[in-house]
Amino acid sequence: MTNFSVIITAGGTSSRYGNKNKLLEFIDDKTVIEHTVSAFLGFNEITEIIIPTNKSIKEEIQHLFTDPRIKIVEGGDSRQKSVYKGLQEVINPYVIIHDGARPLVQEGVISQTMDLVVLKNAVSVMTKTTDTIKEVDETGRIIRTIDRSKLYNTQTPQAFKTSLIKEAHETLKDYNFTDDASMLEELDKDVYIIIGSYTNIKITTKSDLDFAKLYS
Repeated sequence: MTNFSVIITAGGTSSRYGNKNKLLEFIDDKTVIEHTVSAFLGFNEITEIIIPTNKSIKEEIQHLFTDPRIKIVEGGDSRQKSVYKGLQEVINPYVIIHDGARPLVQEGVISQTMDLVVLKNAVSVMTKTTDTIKEVDETGRIIRTIDRSKLYNTQTPQAFKTSLIKEAHETLKDYNFTDDASMLEELDKDVYIIIGSYTNIKITTKSDLDFAKLYS
Protein backbone atom coordinates (compact mmCIF):
# COMPACT_ATOMS: atom_id res chain seq x y z
CA MET A 1 0.00 0.00 0.00
CA THR A 2 1.29 3.44 -0.96
CA ASN A 3 1.12 5.97 1.86
CA PHE A 4 0.18 9.60 1.37
CA SER A 5 0.66 12.82 3.30
CA VAL A 6 -1.81 15.69 3.02
CA ILE A 7 -1.06 19.39 3.39
CA ILE A 8 -4.16 21.49 4.02
CA THR A 9 -3.42 25.19 3.68
CA ALA A 10 -4.80 27.41 6.43
CA GLY A 11 -2.30 30.24 6.48
CA GLY A 12 -4.36 33.03 4.94
CA THR A 13 -5.73 36.06 6.75
CA SER A 14 -9.20 35.97 5.11
CA SER A 15 -8.71 39.63 4.19
CA ARG A 16 -11.35 39.47 1.44
CA TYR A 17 -13.82 37.67 3.68
CA GLY A 18 -14.26 39.98 6.65
CA ASN A 19 -13.36 40.29 10.31
CA LYS A 20 -13.60 36.57 11.11
CA ASN A 21 -11.31 33.94 9.60
CA LYS A 22 -13.44 32.03 7.10
CA LEU A 23 -11.98 28.67 8.17
CA LEU A 24 -13.61 29.10 11.58
CA GLU A 25 -17.06 29.81 10.20
CA PHE A 26 -19.64 27.05 10.62
CA ILE A 27 -21.37 24.87 8.05
CA ASP A 28 -24.01 22.99 10.02
CA ASP A 29 -22.30 21.88 13.24
CA LYS A 30 -18.66 21.94 12.09
CA THR A 31 -16.24 24.64 11.06
CA VAL A 32 -15.09 24.98 7.47
CA ILE A 33 -11.64 23.58 8.29
CA GLU A 34 -13.17 20.58 10.10
CA HIS A 35 -15.27 19.76 7.03
CA THR A 36 -12.19 20.00 4.83
CA VAL A 37 -10.03 17.79 7.02
CA SER A 38 -12.76 15.20 7.54
CA ALA A 39 -12.88 14.47 3.80
CA PHE A 40 -9.37 13.00 4.04
CA LEU A 41 -9.67 11.11 7.32
CA GLY A 42 -11.46 8.11 5.85
CA PHE A 43 -8.46 6.93 3.83
CA ASN A 44 -6.13 4.44 5.51
CA GLU A 45 -3.42 5.33 3.00
CA ILE A 46 -3.32 8.86 4.39
CA THR A 47 -1.05 8.58 7.41
CA GLU A 48 -0.54 12.28 8.18
CA ILE A 49 -2.38 15.54 7.65
CA ILE A 50 -0.28 18.68 8.05
CA ILE A 51 -2.04 22.02 8.48
CA PRO A 52 0.19 25.10 8.05
CA THR A 53 -1.91 27.77 9.69
CA ASN A 54 -1.88 31.48 10.31
CA LYS A 55 -0.42 32.12 13.75
CA SER A 56 -3.47 34.19 14.71
CA ILE A 57 -5.71 31.09 14.60
CA LYS A 58 -3.17 28.35 15.34
CA GLU A 59 -4.39 27.76 18.88
CA GLU A 60 -8.03 27.61 17.81
CA ILE A 61 -7.20 25.15 15.03
CA GLN A 62 -5.27 22.96 17.46
CA HIS A 63 -8.28 22.73 19.75
CA LEU A 64 -10.47 21.42 16.91
CA PHE A 65 -8.53 18.23 16.23
CA THR A 66 -7.53 15.24 18.32
CA ASP A 67 -6.72 12.69 15.61
CA PRO A 68 -3.03 11.74 16.01
CA ARG A 69 -2.50 11.92 12.26
CA ILE A 70 -3.08 15.68 12.29
CA LYS A 71 -0.16 18.03 12.86
CA ILE A 72 -0.54 21.82 13.10
CA VAL A 73 2.44 23.98 12.07
CA GLU A 74 2.81 27.72 11.71
CA GLY A 75 2.54 28.82 8.09
CA GLY A 76 4.50 31.42 6.17
CA ASP A 77 3.54 34.86 4.88
CA SER A 78 2.39 33.49 1.50
CA ARG A 79 0.67 30.34 0.32
CA GLN A 80 3.86 29.12 -1.31
CA LYS A 81 5.86 29.56 1.89
CA SER A 82 3.16 27.87 3.95
CA VAL A 83 3.13 24.84 1.67
CA TYR A 84 6.92 24.68 1.79
CA LYS A 85 6.80 24.63 5.59
CA GLY A 86 4.33 21.79 5.37
CA LEU A 87 6.57 19.92 2.96
CA GLN A 88 9.34 19.93 5.54
CA GLU A 89 7.13 17.68 7.69
CA VAL A 90 6.13 15.21 4.98
CA ILE A 91 7.34 11.64 5.51
CA ASN A 92 5.56 9.82 2.66
CA PRO A 93 6.49 9.38 -1.02
CA TYR A 94 3.38 11.22 -2.25
CA VAL A 95 1.71 14.36 -0.98
CA ILE A 96 -1.74 15.84 -1.60
CA ILE A 97 -2.08 19.62 -1.28
CA HIS A 98 -5.54 21.04 -0.69
CA ASP A 99 -7.05 24.43 0.14
CA GLY A 100 -8.46 24.59 3.66
CA ALA A 101 -11.24 26.77 2.28
CA ARG A 102 -12.56 24.02 -0.03
CA PRO A 103 -14.72 22.03 2.43
CA LEU A 104 -16.88 20.28 -0.18
CA VAL A 105 -14.20 18.17 -1.84
CA GLN A 106 -15.60 14.74 -2.63
CA GLU A 107 -13.97 11.52 -1.45
CA GLY A 108 -14.24 10.10 -4.98
CA VAL A 109 -12.12 12.94 -6.32
CA ILE A 110 -9.53 12.39 -3.58
CA SER A 111 -9.41 8.69 -4.45
CA GLN A 112 -8.90 9.43 -8.15
CA THR A 113 -6.17 11.89 -7.27
CA MET A 114 -4.33 9.29 -5.21
CA ASP A 115 -4.58 6.67 -7.94
CA LEU A 116 -3.38 8.91 -10.76
CA VAL A 117 -0.48 10.60 -8.98
CA VAL A 118 1.19 7.22 -8.44
CA LEU A 119 1.13 6.75 -12.21
CA LYS A 120 1.86 10.32 -13.35
CA ASN A 121 3.77 12.00 -10.45
CA ALA A 122 1.86 15.29 -10.70
CA VAL A 123 -1.90 15.85 -10.98
CA SER A 124 -4.37 18.68 -10.50
CA VAL A 125 -8.14 18.63 -10.13
CA MET A 126 -9.85 20.94 -12.62
CA THR A 127 -13.24 21.71 -14.10
CA LYS A 128 -14.06 22.56 -17.70
CA THR A 129 -14.56 26.27 -18.29
CA THR A 130 -18.21 26.90 -19.18
CA ASP A 131 -18.23 30.69 -19.58
CA THR A 132 -17.25 32.51 -22.75
CA ILE A 133 -13.82 34.04 -22.09
CA LYS A 134 -12.79 37.42 -23.50
CA GLU A 135 -9.34 38.98 -23.66
CA VAL A 136 -9.50 42.68 -22.81
CA ASP A 137 -6.84 45.39 -23.19
CA GLU A 138 -5.90 48.05 -20.62
CA THR A 139 -8.57 50.45 -21.92
CA GLY A 140 -11.38 47.96 -21.34
CA ARG A 141 -11.76 47.12 -25.04
CA ILE A 142 -12.41 43.49 -25.96
CA ILE A 143 -9.60 42.18 -28.15
CA ARG A 144 -10.84 38.68 -28.85
CA THR A 145 -12.89 35.75 -27.70
CA ILE A 146 -10.70 32.89 -26.53
CA ASP A 147 -11.49 29.34 -27.61
CA ARG A 148 -12.70 27.74 -24.39
CA SER A 149 -12.54 24.13 -25.65
CA LYS A 150 -9.12 23.68 -24.03
CA LEU A 151 -9.66 25.91 -21.00
CA TYR A 152 -10.04 24.55 -17.48
CA ASN A 153 -10.50 26.12 -14.04
CA THR A 154 -7.94 25.00 -11.48
CA GLN A 155 -9.06 23.56 -8.15
CA THR A 156 -7.47 21.48 -5.44
CA PRO A 157 -6.54 18.85 -4.45
CA GLN A 158 -3.31 18.70 -6.36
CA ALA A 159 -0.98 15.79 -5.71
CA PHE A 160 2.69 15.13 -6.38
CA LYS A 161 5.56 12.79 -5.89
CA THR A 162 7.02 14.37 -2.77
CA SER A 163 10.59 14.64 -4.05
CA LEU A 164 9.35 16.34 -7.23
CA ILE A 165 7.34 19.10 -5.55
CA LYS A 166 9.99 19.65 -2.87
CA GLU A 167 12.58 20.24 -5.58
CA ALA A 168 10.25 22.69 -7.33
CA HIS A 169 9.69 24.66 -4.12
CA GLU A 170 13.42 24.80 -3.43
CA THR A 171 14.24 25.88 -6.99
CA LEU A 172 11.52 28.58 -7.07
CA LYS A 173 11.67 29.68 -3.44
CA ASP A 174 12.11 33.36 -4.35
CA TYR A 175 8.92 33.47 -6.40
CA ASN A 176 5.28 33.71 -5.32
CA PHE A 177 3.15 31.06 -7.02
CA THR A 178 -0.48 30.72 -5.95
CA ASP A 179 -0.77 27.06 -6.83
CA ASP A 180 1.75 24.24 -6.82
CA ALA A 181 1.03 22.81 -10.26
CA SER A 182 2.12 26.16 -11.75
CA MET A 183 5.55 25.66 -10.23
CA LEU A 184 6.04 22.41 -12.12
CA GLU A 185 4.74 24.03 -15.30
CA GLU A 186 7.37 26.75 -14.86
CA LEU A 187 10.01 24.01 -14.72
CA ASP A 188 8.61 22.24 -17.82
CA LYS A 189 7.37 19.25 -15.81
CA ASP A 190 4.21 17.46 -16.89
CA VAL A 191 1.06 17.85 -14.81
CA TYR A 192 -2.05 15.80 -15.60
CA ILE A 193 -5.67 16.65 -14.87
CA ILE A 194 -8.55 15.02 -13.05
CA ILE A 195 -12.05 16.32 -13.70
CA GLY A 196 -13.49 17.70 -10.49
CA SER A 197 -16.86 19.01 -9.37
CA TYR A 198 -18.33 22.48 -9.79
CA THR A 199 -19.50 22.27 -6.18
CA ASN A 200 -15.89 22.11 -4.94
CA ILE A 201 -15.91 25.86 -4.39
CA LYS A 202 -13.31 27.85 -2.54
CA ILE A 203 -14.79 30.05 0.16
CA THR A 204 -13.50 33.58 -0.35
CA THR A 205 -16.53 35.75 0.45
CA LYS A 206 -19.58 35.42 2.68
CA SER A 207 -21.72 34.59 -0.35
CA ASP A 208 -19.42 31.63 -1.03
CA LEU A 209 -20.14 30.39 2.48
CA ASP A 210 -23.87 30.64 1.76
CA PHE A 211 -23.40 28.52 -1.38
CA ALA A 212 -21.34 25.98 0.58
CA LYS A 213 -24.16 25.64 3.10
CA LEU A 214 -26.56 24.89 0.26
CA TYR A 215 -24.28 22.26 -1.29
CA SER A 216 -23.29 20.53 1.95
